[in-house]
Amino acid sequence: MLKLVDMEKKLIMLLLLLQLLSLNSLCLGQSSSIPTANITVMGLVYCDVCSSNSFSKHSYFMPGAEVSVICRFKAASSRTREMLTFSANQTTDELGLYKLDITSVEGVSCAAEDDKDSLTASCQASLISTSSDSCNVPGYKTTTDQVVFESKMSNLCVYGFSALNFRPFEKNIDLCGK
Repeated sequence: MLKLVDMEKKLIMLLLLLQLLSLNSLCLGQSSSIPTANITVMGLVYCDVCSSNSFSKHSYFMPGAEVSVICRFKAASSRTREMLTFSANQTTDELGLYKLDITSVEGVSCAAEDDKDSLTASCQASLISTSSDSCNVPGYKTTTDQVVFESKMSNLCVYGFSALNFRPFEKNIDLCGK
């Protein structure tokens, strides 16, 4: 079971790195005196078949799950003290991935040279519903746990949440044991 949890973390890290690399290559040509942040928030939803609150060999990623994402960003620079709030409901794709792209946030620096000028963020993802009839009881329903990747070159921040999950109404004893 520990290996599967590690696999889930490695998968999330891989998805975040791929996202960072693809957006970084698209943004190389940008140049402006006013910083413009590009922010991506993403995570996974899975079915915890054995109701163990961990990703097991019987678990699977869930397409069609609806997730609410709320992020509050405070730019801590001498130019602005604004608080920006973004919220959206996202639906997971065929791989159980939800993603919210917040592009072109003018006047905000994602990864500033000086930490006091960096973007301060608070994000949360919460399960809303699933299209699955067999796996529809919320397990890990809300998360604020995240990994952040920042790119100074393209002013890009990628926030990756820990996975959320649903589970079946009843645990399958034959499949999962007691």
